[in-house]
Amino acid sequence: MEISSSLRKEYTRAGLQREDLQPDPFQQFEKWFQQACSAQLVEPNAMSLATVSPTGEPTIRTMLLKYFDSSGFVFFTSYESPKALDMAQNPQVALLFTWLPLERQLRINGLVEKISTAESLKYFLTRPRGSQLGAWSSQQSHIIGSRQLLEMKFDEIRRKFQEGEIPLPAFWGGYRVVPHRFEFWQGRENRLHDRFRYTLQPDDSWEIARLAP
Repeated sequence: MEISSSLRKEYTRAGLQREDLQPDPFQQFEKWFQQACSAQLVEPNAMSLATVSPTGEPTIRTMLLKYFDSSGFVFFTSYESPKALDMAQNPQVALLFTWLPLERQLRINGLVEKISTAESLKYFLTRPRGSQLGAWSSQQSHIIGSRQLLEMKFDEIRRKFQEGEIPLPAFWGGYRVVPHRFEFWQGRENRLHDRFRYTLQPDDSWEIARLAP
């Protein structure tokens, strides 16, 4: 099937100049993220996470960023999931934020590491009770025979923890992506997009370079 040329769109919302950029990419990310939130985009914290399997096969999926600071970007998942197995073998990962209504995307490359159990527990306790039960109920990415079996497992877990707090599963927790490269991309007319790359230097400073589109 050929994609219709009518889907082609010129990007005309804004430009991005070197003087517009914050010296620190985390500050620039926060600025763009707050603008995405102010624009009331759907799931502005949605990001694609790319990992590579031990056999060299890349895989990408959508995750939700739960918090970030100057040390990195944190998300949560099962430690027994395929992505977790990939990251255990190869900690090099990539993130992609796509904010199409703002004609922007942001690429991040870095190394991933597990956060502490205490940090995972702190976040787990803020989740809705149903989400806490869901973490216990699902063997993420394993084959299941039916939706009914999943719901039966959920009911079993709900009865098990019907009183008191739900404990943090030992097989579930957070990861932090510690970046060494960012690329901020702003769409422009005639496909002459503005692209700026931040690269971490040995002295922990960030080198900023404009890239050709």
